[in-house]
Parts: sequence; structure tokens; C-alpha cells
Amino acid sequence: MNFEKLTIERIRARPVLAPMKRPILNRLRDIKHWPLILIDLYTAEGVVGRSYLQPYLARSTRYLVAALEDLGEFLKGRPVAPLDLYRDGGLSLAPVGHQGMSLIALSGLDMAAWDALARAAGVPLCVLLGGTPAPVTAYNSNGLWLGDADAVAAEALELMDEGGFTTLKLRLGRDRAEDDMAALNAVKRAVGDGVRLMVDYSQCMDMAEALHRCHMIDDLDLVWIEEPLVSDDLDGYARLTEQLKTPVQVGENYYGTRELYRAIQARASDLVMLDYMRIGGVTGWLRSAAIAGAAGIPLSNHLYPEVGAHLMRVTESAHWLEWLDWSEPVLQEPFAVSNGAVAIPDRPGIGLEWNEDFISAHAM
Repeated sequence: MNFEKLTIERIRARPVLAPMKRPILNRLRDIKHWPLILIDLYTAEGVVGRSYLQPYLARSTRYLVAALEDLGEFLKGRPVAPLDLYRDGGLSLAPVGHQGMSLIALSGLDMAAWDALARAAGVPLCVLLGGTPAPVTAYNSNGLWLGDADAVAAEALELMDEGGFTTLKLRLGRDRAEDDMAALNAVKRAVGDGVRLMVDYSQCMDMAEALHRCHMIDDLDLVWIEEPLVSDDLDGYARLTEQLKTPVQVGENYYGTRELYRAIQARASDLVMLDYMRIGGVTGWLRSAAIAGAAGIPLSNHLYPEVGAHLMRVTESAHWLEWLDWSEPVLQEPFAVSNGAVAIPDRPGIGLEWNEDFISAHAM
């Protein structure tokens, strides 16, 4: 099929609420069910592009579904040309702002459009973008929330076994720093010297607390310290980055390439992690990857491991793929993981096919 001649017919967006195997529990959130919006981009030529969004809050799905349906009406009859759609869709939503819900909806459309092109071309997305399929090194981010130290340590062993992982993410931010240290030390004892850890504070501290707690763990050979401060405190992050030996990771809450560029200018972190629904989908990632590559900053993904596996294969400064199984219930064939790496399936596009039985049972 000629992938250059696809035409948008309509967009279907369906909200689903999936139970979580290991609920999210940090100082800011307690989430037991994970909302997803499944996007199908129908074309006049019969090709269907697929993507999904993960908006955290179930109540936000009603606004995003409406925005996606509005984009579908606005872009009906247009060629499936992601760069043009990204520009024109963004302009159509400009009166309500370029960030927040607007950019999230546009990101979902963008990922589905790229998927449709790759499906029509009959190749995996990474091939369409000029790369090759190969296993992508990942860390397991499926748990290790703010539980009891012994329970968290036991869970770390489970996470290692889920796909031969040798790198795990541990969440910190308990009320007492001593309890964080107890959990961190318990996990390190349980997993041994062959497993590396990164820690994530989920934006829960002010500068004074962040300075105290981050210095407490600065000599523990961690892969990184993630988001100790609110994400837009670029001055605070620049101060932490300058003082700490451990690399500082931030970026999953940056909306669009300009926020990334300003953060790099401010020297706000050693590492950057970007979220596809906030950065602008595939198009936003590609533009951001060029900026990070030129700056020499290692770039990791946040959530969306299926899209991330493809795009890490075409990213100059690709660092770590975040592996989570939160999308697996809605997929017919979840991506395979072994030896701590995610395998890109030999299927056209991103490789998403919906599990309609689960979707019907958990539709919102």
C-alpha cells in the first residue's frame, strides 16, 4: 500500500479503567486503577493507526476524548502527514493553549498517525524512521512504591524475575528520611551488588528537604535521583545538579520542546526523561531528541514503553527505556521482555492490537 496517500476519515477514542497489579503509592498519589484512552485513527484507505494515552486521572478522560473527537472532525479529509497534522492541530487548539490537555490530545493523534503510516508501509515504526529493530535495554519500573521496607525488598526480587532485569526504580519520599533509607538499604541487600537502582521522589520535596535527603544518598552509586523538586523549578534543579555527584533526572512533566530547551539552557539536570503525551508524541520526541543529542544529554522515556522501544532505536543520546506493564491488559500481544531488554515485535507500525474482551469489560 502507498503510505504517502492515507486520508483521515475519523478518530475513535475510548476510555478504559484497568486494575493495577501494583497500585501507585507515593506522597502525592494513591492510584489503584489506571485510566487509558485507546485511539483508533481510521483512514479512507482502510488502514487504522493505533495509540493510547495515560492521563493519570479517570475524570480527565472526558475532556481528552472530547478534544480528540474535535481534532478528528477538524482534520477529516486531510492526508495522514504527521508533521502537517501536528502543526495544524496545534494551531486549531491554540485559543485554549498549547500545553496541558491540548498537547496531550495532539500527542495521542500524532502517535496514531505515525502508526498508520508505518502500517501502510508494512514496516515497524523504527524502520520507517530510519532505524532497525533490536532489543532495547530497560529498567523495571512496575513497583517499589512507599511500602514497608521488607515488603519492598521482597517485591524487588519479583521485579528482577519479571524479565531478567538488573536495573530497578525505587520510589522514595516517605514522611521520615530514616524510613526511606531503611527501604533503600533493604532493597540493596536483597538484590545484591549486580543490580543497579535509580530513585524517584515524585516531586514531593521543597529545596531544603531535597538538599538534606539527596546528600544522604549521594554516595550510594545510584543511576540517578529523579524529580526531588516540583518539575518547573529550574533554578532549584540547577542548584541540585551542581551540588550532587549522582546524576539528576527530570523532564517527564515538560510540555513540548521549548520547555526542554529552556531546561537545558538552565543546566537544570544531567539527564532528561520525556513523556510522549506531554512532549508531543512521536513528532515532539524526534524534535526533542535532536535538542538533547546536540546538548550531549542522555535521553530516557517515561511510560509508553511500546512507542519508546521504537524511538529509542532512532535517538542519538538514547539512555534507558522505562518498562511498565500498565498497558498490557488492553493489548492482544504485549511486548516481550527478556534479559532486561524489550523486544520490538516483527509487526507493522508500533505493534498495538487491542484486547477487545478486556476493553468491553472495563470501559468507562
